[in-house]
Amino acid sequence: MIFENRIDAARRLAAALAQYRGARPLVLAIPRGAIEMGRVLADALDGELDVVLVTKLRAPFSPEFAVGAVDESGWTYVADYAARVGADPAYLEAERRRQLEILQARRHKYTPARQPIDPAGRTVIVVDDGLATGATMIAALHAVRAKKPAWLVCAVPVAARDSLDKVGRYADEVVCLHAPEDFGAVSAFYLDFPQVDDDTVAALLAGRKPARVVVEK
Repeated sequence: MIFENRIDAARRLAAALAQYRGARPLVLAIPRGAIEMGRVLADALDGELDVVLVTKLRAPFSPEFAVGAVDESGWTYVADYAARVGADPAYLEAERRRQLEILQARRHKYTPARQPIDPAGRTVIVVDDGLATGATMIAALHAVRAKKPAWLVCAVPVAARDSLDKVGRYADEVVCLHAPEDFGAVSAFYLDFPQVDDDTVAALLAGRKPARVVVEK
């Protein structure tokens, strides 16, 4: 299965999540890539959009590869293979501190005039554009679970099969449209997979049309 772009993927996810229309779900996108998808899902399901701020811990000498993830509170998930790729405790602590500073800056930019929407007692759908290692999604689900949602859903268009197994322990439900045997990278399953900047995230959260991205209903 190949998606035209994130908007196409979000529309297909919305169809798979149609049972939640009318339940006023809270859609929490993992920035930055999933923010466009979150906007589409929230609109399609008559829900609300916000972000859950987490970021991966980068592997030494391979910044695109995640060895874990951290959320805004500082809670850290470390993958079982981290030490094998050179991420010892000292490296992980330094990387955690670097990424926490990034998260704090993003929170200030994304929602400067309000607090995050409270997920307590609500149906919450956490969305990302795909799962490679699953580390970021695990941190996101852990962060949301701590705030006591009534039902917690992980929603992704595509995922590595072993990552789905790991993520499933942290959610009440996992919705994934495609889990190929040979995964590779998330971007390989999109014809168009542009970078998303912080201004786009802030605009979508504020209900404005981004300068560079057109979000269609």
